[in-house]
Amino acid sequence: MADPVLYEKDGRIGRIILNRPERMNAIDDDLPAALEDAVKRADTDRGVHVMILSGAGKAFCAGYDMAEYAADPDNPFTQDMPWDPLQDYQFMWANTQHFMSIWRAMKPVICKVHGYAVAGGSDIALCADLTYMADDAQIGYMPARVWGCPTTAMWVYRLGPEKAKRMMLTGDKVSGKEAEEMGLILKSVPAEKLDDEVEAMAARMASVPINQLAMQKMVINQAIEATGLMNTQRLATLFDGITRHSPEGINFKHRSEKVGWKQAVKERDKGTYDWTRDEEI
Repeated sequence: MADPVLYEKDGRIGRIILNRPERMNAIDDDLPAALEDAVKRADTDRGVHVMILSGAGKAFCAGYDMAEYAADPDNPFTQDMPWDPLQDYQFMWANTQHFMSIWRAMKPVICKVHGYAVAGGSDIALCADLTYMADDAQIGYMPARVWGCPTTAMWVYRLGPEKAKRMMLTGDKVSGKEAEEMGLILKSVPAEKLDDEVEAMAARMASVPINQLAMQKMVINQAIEATGLMNTQRLATLFDGITRHSPEGINFKHRSEKVGWKQAVKERDKGTYDWTRDEEI
């Protein structure tokens, strides 16, 4: 079995690559911890100044692997009722902290998004210090419609309350161009220029001493953390578990088992199903 995350050192750059291309780098049980291991490896290497986080294949990350977590009746993502909130919290909080290793790293992390960074994949991408997207790439948190709450809560810290609500109260996806316009990411470029743009920024940062990079990142991160970032994430992680065990969440799970994950998602995203009444609109 291939490693879910690859790590390569390239001069002063540490390259971290999500490596489940056959599943569009969807998150399974092994990927979050492997991601943190790669981040720590780069962060402790005195020769590495900056990290580039990317995905192999056709997308950055398509979120959690719902073929495993939603369609399968026996999975840790949805418990039988009555459910244990703390068991659920322990599982999701561990993953949130694995993703946040990107934020906590002493050295800057540039995320390069092509294809999709959706659902849990957006959680990962938005933990980075700088995020670049291809113009035609898509980012969003569609489970905000039913069956999810983004546990890293980075949407509000990047967008502010009103634009974050615009995204979370619809579950819409936006293109790289739209994401740049609303201030969600640093920059969007044509797909054929994405690699060059990211490499140029990484090279520019790599010319700065590690201690300077670390101090600037720590100061800026502290300004965000002082607003209560961890408290917000704890609440979001608790809510994420509730969304999957609410009446609507249970109905969504049953629907995905009945008609398949892809059909249930299509109904969710188009708004053609009433999850409260468990029937088509």
